[in-house]
Amino acid sequence: MKKKATNATINVRGTEVSVIRREDQDYISLTDMLKAKDGDFFISDWLRNRNTVEFLGIWETVHNPDFNSGEFAIIKSQAGLRRFRR
Repeated sequence: MKKKATNATINVRGTEVSVIRREDQDYISLTDMLKAKDGDFFISDWLRNRNTVEFLGIWETVHNPDFNSGEFAIIKSQAGLRRFRR
């Protein structure tokens, strides 16, 4: 039986960063950390990068049993294009 994920936050130099504990592993929110450093623009630019999108797809395939690979294929095909915004 899967254990339920638990959420917490840590304070890193005045910034609240989400931490999710799932099955004895902690996952720190990259989004929270990036917002504190460079704002939302940096995050959207980073997520448009084809290498980032491919990495996230692989990670989700390995770690997320509910991952929607069909929808991801559409997103991946558009990654790196100037018009790509998700």
